[in-house]
Amino acid sequence: MHVGMVGIGRIGSLHAQTLKESPLVSRLTVVDADQERAASIAKALGAEQAESADALFREGVDAVVIAAATPVHADLLHLAADARVPAFCEKPIALDLASTDAVIEHVQKSGTLVQIGFQRRFDAGYRAAREAVRTGALGDVHVVRLATHDPAPPPEAYVAVSGGIWLDLAIHDFDIGPWVLGRPVVEVFADGVANSAMFERHRDVDAACATLKFEGGILGAVTAVRNDPRGYDVRMELFGLRDSVTVGLDARTPLRSLEPGIEAPHKPGYQNFIDRFTPAYRAEIQGFLDAVKVGAESPCSVLDARRALAVGLAAGRSLSEHRPVRLEEIG
Repeated sequence: MHVGMVGIGRIGSLHAQTLKESPLVSRLTVVDADQERAASIAKALGAEQAESADALFREGVDAVVIAAATPVHADLLHLAADARVPAFCEKPIALDLASTDAVIEHVQKSGTLVQIGFQRRFDAGYRAAREAVRTGALGDVHVVRLATHDPAPPPEAYVAVSGGIWLDLAIHDFDIGPWVLGRPVVEVFADGVANSAMFERHRDVDAACATLKFEGGILGAVTAVRNDPRGYDVRMELFGLRDSVTVGLDARTPLRSLEPGIEAPHKPGYQNFIDRFTPAYRAEIQGFLDAVKVGAESPCSVLDARRALAVGLAAGRSLSEHRPVRLEEIG
């Protein structure tokens, strides 16, 4: 199939490489706001280059992968729906429910497949955790812990348009927790602290915690941090009555024990999300191509993305109002 690629920054470049290597892709056309960068990537991959997203859709692509900046996601998804072109789009659809719901309505009317990029659903560890819950191997799960810790803050220009720590960073935890447990979040109680003037300027925080209450009474504890000196730390721990397990604990987990006789990890910690999740990113793009090929349902639908956004919005309201927020309040 002929696939269009919109946005070729860090994650977009990886997606473009994955597309070029896929046997399901016979032609790849890339687009980026930076024409020189697009030309460089196109030359390196042996791909074609379009002048704009509008031009790309006019060429008649069979599918599109969107990895442009968050503020243009919704517009690009509307273009794809108008053209009835299946689309993969990095999270989030938008930073507010009104814009998100407009995209959902348009996508549903067009009948096109849209997959949102929550790559942890394609990570081997999280998939094993979901299976362990589904089969009852853990017994009744009472508590889960989720962590996403960046090694350093992003640039201020990124922070300004990111939607804040809940909608940019912790939203992955707000998606993967319900996906693994098979239960939605019904209540959030959140708090956070801004440890630098940059985050204060944008009414954001760089260290945050949230307590999640899942349907059925399971409790979740989320930590979201922008400064982790040992590296990029992403984990999930599940505590059941039969077994306790963790995802993301390996020789490169940026964490060391202070117990006597336990050596610190010999390998360097993960440096960023690509370092940690490259296999998952590649698997999600292949999953999208497979779904387009056979007409399967989306592995991560626009409705799934809306649910994670709603939890993030509830966390933001909880932080600002200093109280638990029920998801039904968000809408």
